[in-house]
Amino acid sequence: MRLLFELSGEHPTLPVAELACVGRVIEQVPQAAVVECDEPCRTGRLALTHRVIELYGSCHADMDSFRKLLMDLSVQADVPFAGRVKKVEGSSMDAPVPDLERLIGRLVSGRVSLTRPETEYRALCSADRCFFGRVLVSPDRRSFDLRKPGDRPFFHPGVMMPRMARALVNISCVNEGEVLIDPFSGTGGILIEAALVGADPVGIDMDPVMLRGSRANAPGVSLVRADATRMPVKDRSADAVVTDLPYGQSVMIRARSMDQLYSGSIEEIARILKPGRKAVVVTHRDISATAGGILHIAGLHEQRVHRSLTRRILVLEHR
Repeated sequence: MRLLFELSGEHPTLPVAELACVGRVIEQVPQAAVVECDEPCRTGRLALTHRVIELYGSCHADMDSFRKLLMDLSVQADVPFAGRVKKVEGSSMDAPVPDLERLIGRLVSGRVSLTRPETEYRALCSADRCFFGRVLVSPDRRSFDLRKPGDRPFFHPGVMMPRMARALVNISCVNEGEVLIDPFSGTGGILIEAALVGADPVGIDMDPVMLRGSRANAPGVSLVRADATRMPVKDRSADAVVTDLPYGQSVMIRARSMDQLYSGSIEEIARILKPGRKAVVVTHRDISATAGGILHIAGLHEQRVHRSLTRRILVLEHR
């Protein structure tokens, strides 16, 4: 099935990157992507998608082309519907949103209900394209706010927010029932999100305080106290690895330096990761040269956290 994803605008590349866990991206414009997806039911796991739309068709972003598209589609609504339009900043569509919505109401056959619609037909205008279809899924992004790190039994400053942790799990393309390992599991945020998508997460950390906290935050998840440069994990046994590498001098490590910790942990990730699978590694300094000498860098994303801190997200695969 060909689906249109209306994406969050909070990051330029991450929302598209996480779509790899549900299908193959075949077209991309700002804040939207068309994906060939065999299992639409999987799209509810996405963190950076606002809406999933069954794509009926697309056209050039102008009123006449949109009118022709609707007439050619001859959509018949069997239940009360609403017509909605989203114009992404920079769209070449010059017609006002209310005019476009009224056009949907006129050219889709059926009963319009703006107050209690049972389905929604939606147009998304981005760049010079206009896409149209029926909304299938609106992922519950509010659920991430209910899992704020500060509300967990154990909290530590600087932890990753649930929405970002979920996006990284999705970028790893881990599937239900597969093993995901976090070699620096900390307070367990990545493990929580992995478990919620049905994966089998395993957390590894050297700090006994963090392990105790993770057990409180993520009861039932497998946790091991071990050195990330010498993980007690069999070769080629991880379906995915997702981790936020530590930084700062307060981190409990056995390596002689942070450089040794980074290189040693990347070598271990390469050892335990199955061929053809992905590791998603977050760093707060540029380790591309180190990581690229061990694994293939399939993707690189940057996110500015604040003035003095930028997250670098490396997607790694075997060569």
